[in-house]
Amino acid sequence: MLKRVLPLAAVLCAALFASAAAAPAPSLVRVETGQLQGAVSDGVVAFKGIPFAEQPVGDLRWRPPQKAKPWTGVRPALKNGHDCLQSEIKGDPGMGTDLGEDCLYLNVWRPAQASAKKLPVMVWIYGGGLVNGGTQPAIYQGDAFAREGVVFVSINYRLGRFGFFAHPALTAEHPDELKGNYAYMDQLAALRWVQRNISAFGGDPRQVTLFGESAGGFSVHTLIASPLGKGLFQRAIVESGGGRTAEGAAPSVKAAEATGLAFAKAQGIEGTDATALAKLRALPASAVTGNLNMYTSNANAPTYAGPMTDGKLIVETPQAAYLGRRQAKVALITGANGADLGFNFSPTLDALMAPFGANKAKALAAYDPQGTGNLAQIRNRVGMDQLMEEPARFDAATFAAQGLPAYEFRFDYVGDALKARAPNGAPHASEIPFVFDKYGAPYIAMVSATHSGEASAKDEAVARTMHGYWLNFAKTGDPNGAGLPRWPRYAAARDELMIFRRDGVAAATPDPLKARLDLVAATQK
Repeated sequence: MLKRVLPLAAVLCAALFASAAAAPAPSLVRVETGQLQGAVSDGVVAFKGIPFAEQPVGDLRWRPPQKAKPWTGVRPALKNGHDCLQSEIKGDPGMGTDLGEDCLYLNVWRPAQASAKKLPVMVWIYGGGLVNGGTQPAIYQGDAFAREGVVFVSINYRLGRFGFFAHPALTAEHPDELKGNYAYMDQLAALRWVQRNISAFGGDPRQVTLFGESAGGFSVHTLIASPLGKGLFQRAIVESGGGRTAEGAAPSVKAAEATGLAFAKAQGIEGTDATALAKLRALPASAVTGNLNMYTSNANAPTYAGPMTDGKLIVETPQAAYLGRRQAKVALITGANGADLGFNFSPTLDALMAPFGANKAKALAAYDPQGTGNLAQIRNRVGMDQLMEEPARFDAATFAAQGLPAYEFRFDYVGDALKARAPNGAPHASEIPFVFDKYGAPYIAMVSATHSGEASAKDEAVARTMHGYWLNFAKTGDPNGAGLPRWPRYAAARDELMIFRRDGVAAATPDPLKARLDLVAATQK
């Protein structure tokens, strides 16, 4: 009899275990401020529009994010909250929509099936020059990551003058508070919210990967370098985020105050007392936004400071922190695109080559091998290397020199339907739909009024490969995994990176731009 009972008990236990393992994840969760009701769809539970701080309106305009107030009952988390106020740009797939000053929300996606163990977490910071962007764009939805066993979080942060502003009256008010860099304060507040609450969604707060593109990538650099970012994430991915910013690039708070005074004067507000501050906070949101967007930032410089060195959140540039080994010790993926951005406005070829000094002839030969003398073309190449390509190599090298896992990439694939639009290689931000596995007809139609079509089999294969690397890195700190080409850790002696080539093949190779990047690096010393 005992022999018959024991196998039956084992079978019952196995059945119960299998049932528990396949149980659905809850769509009702409790966080520190109350209960949230999410929505289940296509293998994912999504919770959207979660306030991670009190909304920064009224007297909270230009204050550090305050803790969100609790609610009673169950809060529906079925749609995004407002994206942060910005001057809208049509036809860009990464721009914010449904805008409001009340915008400090985040969104969470998790697998629909419960897991016996805590899942790795990915936190996305959008780009847009710190003046545009949002979490609502279709290409930023985290469902594809969640289906593969990750808890995915996207966060909003204040933009433009809402995100970066200084004024003597603000400095005098609440003198113990952080000042000026409200956008970065929001990002830190969201990461702290993740630490306190992500376990309610099945996420592991000790396994957080922070990643972003463009201004989002530079935000990742800023938080790696900031003393206030330490311990909030263990891995980082930077897509076209620079990282080689020269010393002193961010003005002091005192210098930013002068910019704030200029903005106030332009709005008819004089003085440096509490009355002036009250008038500034009473300005309509449209006046604060103005025409500031990522294409007009330079024109707005007299009244828009951007990030500032406050001595607490931003103490030094990422470059200085990395060279001094003072940054958070995290694993890193970093890279840029084959036809990325470059902001070099040298008016002549001589001016463009002047920073190379004694290497001027070598630089001209490297950047103009056909001897065309085409200033615009040569300037684009130099600017891209200065802003994106060489800084990515620098970041990988400085992390690797500290014994930290570092992986470099260059994305140069253009989807089949858009090849005619991008004959020189992958433009800035074009890797995002491949990372998110969102490349398809809607994206193609949005980025080009003259091109349409579906994703080809090759496009889908590139997306699976890139998406897979990002997933593996979030799960283990190493992008490598079954079915993927081997991606070696960066080592300066080999100078190898993973190139997502124009033919759709991903291959690790010594950097073909090494000669150019060495020349740029020499100008940084």
